Amino acid sequence: MQTDVDEVEQAVATGSLPGWEQVEAHVVDAHERYLPRTEGAVADYIPALAAADPDLFGISVAEVSGSVHAVGAADTAFSIQSISKAFVYALVSDALGHDVVRERVGVNNTGLSFNSVIAIELNDGHPMNPMVNAGALATTALVPGATPAEQWERIRAGLSRFAGRQLELDGEVYHSEMLTNQRNKAIARLLESYGRIDLDPLDVVDTYTRQCSLNVTARDIAVMGATLADGGVNPVTGERVVSPQVCRDTLSVLAATGMYERSGEWLFEIGLPAKSGVSGGIVAVAPGKGAIGTFSPRLDSAGNSVRGQHATAYLSRTLGLNVFASAAHPTDLEGTR
Repeated sequence: MQTDVDEVEQAVATGSLPGWEQVEAHVVDAHERYLPRTEGAVADYIPALAAADPDLFGISVAEVSGSVHAVGAADTAFSIQSISKAFVYALVSDALGHDVVRERVGVNNTGLSFNSVIAIELNDGHPMNPMVNAGALATTALVPGATPAEQWERIRAGLSRFAGRQLELDGEVYHSEMLTNQRNKAIARLLESYGRIDLDPLDVVDTYTRQCSLNVTARDIAVMGATLADGGVNPVTGERVVSPQVCRDTLSVLAATGMYERSGEWLFEIGLPAKSGVSGGIVAVAPGKGAIGTFSPRLDSAGNSVRGQHATAYLSRTLGLNVFASAAHPTDLEGTR
């Protein structure tokens, strides 16, 4: 991914975000700066997504203090899609523990596309990580519940706790995806053949499709990301959603695999754990500080929002969010530096 913020001075901060007014100004500036960009195209392989307005663009920043900044179409609803993978993984990790989920799902990047079948065969049936479709299906299959309906309600309720409000299914998107998800059904059956899914694979695909069809906003995903940034406590509601260790595990996986085969490039350029979805959302998390949520339906060839990537890169640089950025420790001792 190429961004055009190289000329923007890199802010460095290892503590809190800047003051409220400064954050607000940068969020507004990011929106104005990238609103004119028109590269990319909306996802057209899911009919309901193909109808999205390509000009929509919203940005939100949620701080661990509970402050939320929003501009543009930040309160426009869209289906969460693959961003759900991160939060379902967190819920499953919280329920089953670090070791069980790591063994069953994995944490390594495949280096291949998000819906690759070849990656499963190349790795003896291992889904490799929870951010590609194979790993996400294996993760959804692990959600506690005696029936698919119980699993689905646990997912909906859990993601609602992350967002701080009740999230609802977009029925049109769900039905549209169910007509076009043959590849996910094939992946689920393949995982079943390798013993990676113990449930009916078609039930798993149905539940997974429902979780991807939950409606959220850029504000919602910013708050969800800020919950991971705040050690599992929703900074708006004050409710603990998952444990601090689960947040660490989830953010580690996002850093390595959250942007698919471009995760390394994303981390190199932007320096934040992040997750994208083909409806145009991106959530990026700055541990201990907060999270950025963006929404713009035009995607690049990897399925990542073009405007969202540029806006996140800009805010990471101007707000000092890059987890790898540091400055020399000040000292009064001459000759020690």
